[in-house]
Amino acid sequence: MNTTIETKLDTSAPQFVRGMGLFSATAIVMGSMIGSGIFIVSADMSRTLGSPALLIAAWLVTAAMTIIGALSYGELAAMMPKAGGQYVYLRESLGPLWGFLYGWTLFLVIQTGTIAAVGVAFGKFLGVFFPGVSQTRWIWHLGSGNVGLNTANLTAIVMITLLTLLNTFGVKLGAAVQNIFTSAKVLALLAVVGVGFVAKNAAAMATNFGAGWHNFWVGAGLGTMHSIAVGSFWPGTHDAVAIVGALTAVAVVQVGSLFSSDSWNNVTFTAGEIENPKRNLPLSLVLGTGVVLLLYIACNFVYLSVLPLAAIQNAPQDRVATAVMEAAFGGIGAKLMAGAILISTFGCVNGLVLAGARVYYAMSKDGLFFKGVGKLSEKSGVPVNSLWVQWGWTCLLCLSGSYGQLLDYVIFAVLIFYILTIVGLFVLRRTQPDAPRPYKAIGYPVLPALYIVMATWVSVVLLRYKPQYTWPGLILVLLGVPVYLVWRRSSGGNVTVDEV
Repeated sequence: MNTTIETKLDTSAPQFVRGMGLFSATAIVMGSMIGSGIFIVSADMSRTLGSPALLIAAWLVTAAMTIIGALSYGELAAMMPKAGGQYVYLRESLGPLWGFLYGWTLFLVIQTGTIAAVGVAFGKFLGVFFPGVSQTRWIWHLGSGNVGLNTANLTAIVMITLLTLLNTFGVKLGAAVQNIFTSAKVLALLAVVGVGFVAKNAAAMATNFGAGWHNFWVGAGLGTMHSIAVGSFWPGTHDAVAIVGALTAVAVVQVGSLFSSDSWNNVTFTAGEIENPKRNLPLSLVLGTGVVLLLYIACNFVYLSVLPLAAIQNAPQDRVATAVMEAAFGGIGAKLMAGAILISTFGCVNGLVLAGARVYYAMSKDGLFFKGVGKLSEKSGVPVNSLWVQWGWTCLLCLSGSYGQLLDYVIFAVLIFYILTIVGLFVLRRTQPDAPRPYKAIGYPVLPALYIVMATWVSVVLLRYKPQYTWPGLILVLLGVPVYLVWRRSSGGNVTVDEV
């Protein structure tokens, strides 16, 4: 049975309000990217890589992939400025099944998992001020693993509930909160960078750089071998250790840097609420990702300027930025940094909550999600039901495991759909050559093809060396196929595409 795609527009129903300009759109890009990752993940990355140069190289790889992705998405965003963003691009280029698989995975893992992970990180940093907030303070604990309710994930649930409620009052309020917190977190990153100029540590400079930057390059040769832990797909099986080359090691640690740079695409979900989206969407993608990635790379140079590599690797609870501020300014600096990170994670969760609900709304309008999710509030003009459905599943994920587990699980599913979406760019150039394209991807076809190659390499490496997280993620995506067939059958075999 063939899928019939119908297009309809209900002008009597509440419509989205285009209440966000370029600044707000860019704030969503930057605010959704900057969470807690940049302040944490360099510890684990440096433990795996063991080289200052490779640590910076890993962040440069992430920067290249993210900027190429943003340049490519800009064309799709200007071409199809509709609520749902990436879901719509996949639906239009590869077909409704692929759009659904993205939305399905976004709901179950990508968006909600990221919200949960950043929320749990918020609880972790709140523990700097209130030691009783910790992942080891259990209120209810199931077995010997990480499943249950502790004071850290309880804090995450309270924060997510508050921000979900706030976003039900309208996009202008949600955008205003995003603008304020994004500005604050950018200032926090600038403060960290400023520390690098005024508080360089002689011992760290000698250890990490040395005369003529000789020490910086130690261990960074392509022929240098690195030992990494290889996870097991089967629970209870002990991890093995593999000896791999530098390129493979850099690919393995992309879990951390890509996670920290992810969610830049969230602004496309809100396209139905952005003023002049054909101009502002591509601009916000390029401006937002460019500024954030420059700050990220600068922050890592600061880490290396203030702390020896061994201190970065062994930062308490991986809180590298806090350790830097403590080394520079003592206990007051540590608390100032922790406070800044709390602001950062709070703003990040707000952006993710705001944007994600728009995808499930678009899916519902297509007959591929619960019908009630596809309704806008007559009072606020936002998808209130979608926001609360997202909230419920996210809270369950908060109870399901640690920050690191959610991080690994999310990034692989993200990469799969980034690759497919950029493949869709090539497809649309062939199938819709005359469609209006207010902006065309810079460097097409070379740069989009380069992204596909780089992201595929990282995905293959993660499948090999992180199977305990990546294979379940892949299985979850594939489980969406029968779910799609059920939704399609329940809608009479038709996928109805609304102009949303």
